[in-house]
Amino acid sequence: MNSSPTTPSIKPPRSRYVRLMNLYEDNYWRLTRVLGPERLTAGRYLSRTGDGFDLHLAMAPRCPYTLEFELSYALPDPDSGTRMPSAIVRLYRDAQLAEVLACYGARRIEDVIGRAAPSAEVINHRLRMNGFFNKWLDYLEGAGHSRFSLTPVALVENVLDAHP
Repeated sequence: MNSSPTTPSIKPPRSRYVRLMNLYEDNYWRLTRVLGPERLTAGRYLSRTGDGFDLHLAMAPRCPYTLEFELSYALPDPDSGTRMPSAIVRLYRDAQLAEVLACYGARRIEDVIGRAAPSAEVINHRLRMNGFFNKWLDYLEGAGHSRFSLTPVALVENVLDAHP
């Protein structure tokens, strides 16, 4: 009788790149479920749920395989005046991924960590931005923001103008 102990299978740790791709995929599904950006045309949208934080979505013109938009509150940053929090997102429809390109206005990744940053630093920065976005989407859904609460800004302005 062989009584050798069985060795538990040890899984190697997932790489940061794999975690980042999984986060992009999770952001895609969460984003399409909550806000449904694939149904929106270019323009500005507003979601008001009564929580005191109006959500703004500015959709860029469509490209064949991607959608790009900015998502923000109307809360101005005291230093820069840009809306906070803010995220510029690219949704890859064919690959079913959603990537945060920048946070807080026009601050692209190159502006934050530089063009010559090591790849590990780039991946870490993207993990932080996309992790923030994932949690923000969870918060937005809990606050009642959804594809059903998004209204084109022109319609909101017309309603406000009609009721002084």
